[in-house]
Amino acid sequence: MNRGENETSLADKDAQSLAAASQAGDAAAFDKLVLMYKDKIYNLCYRFLADHAEAEDAAQDVFMKVYTSINTFRFQSSFSTWLYRIAVNTCKNRLKSFNWRSIIRAFTGGASTDEDVFPEIPDARPTPDKQMENAQLTKAIEQAIATLPAPQRVVTVLRDIEGFSYEEISDITGYNPGTVKSKLSRARQALRDKLKDAVR
Repeated sequence: MNRGENETSLADKDAQSLAAASQAGDAAAFDKLVLMYKDKIYNLCYRFLADHAEAEDAAQDVFMKVYTSINTFRFQSSFSTWLYRIAVNTCKNRLKSFNWRSIIRAFTGGASTDEDVFPEIPDARPTPDKQMENAQLTKAIEQAIATLPAPQRVVTVLRDIEGFSYEEISDITGYNPGTVKSKLSRARQALRDKLKDAVR
């Protein structure tokens, strides 16, 4: 699920301007940043934590950290890269202490390259039989994702769900691009192995 380059570029430019205004003390600009990213950050947190309350708490924690550290943003990367780095680190810290109560429920697959592991789930309203088949497939994907080690889960979500480039993932996670590719390759192979009977 790759982000459109033009859309991303415009959003990044808007975010950069809003970040600069926030650093100058413009509270309304910061509120706009929150509105721009709150759903994306919540969804990211939910994919890692698989719990609505935990995801909401984590997302709030992310934006509190952004609010208190906005002046440390140096515009050396896109604002979204800086924001996602904070979000990923927040989720990783929560994962260390979070007692899993449910499996990851937000992973629906859907990228379209030869490297992809998962089939696209169609947007059109499916028949009852197809709904059941999709539900079973989604459950299998959720269970498989939940078994990945946290570093592999991070790169899989950022690449295959969020559509970040390898370079962006490197900036967000601190892994070098080669490590990102290696972890992603191992994660995809592990998921293929786990899903070979469910995904055909």
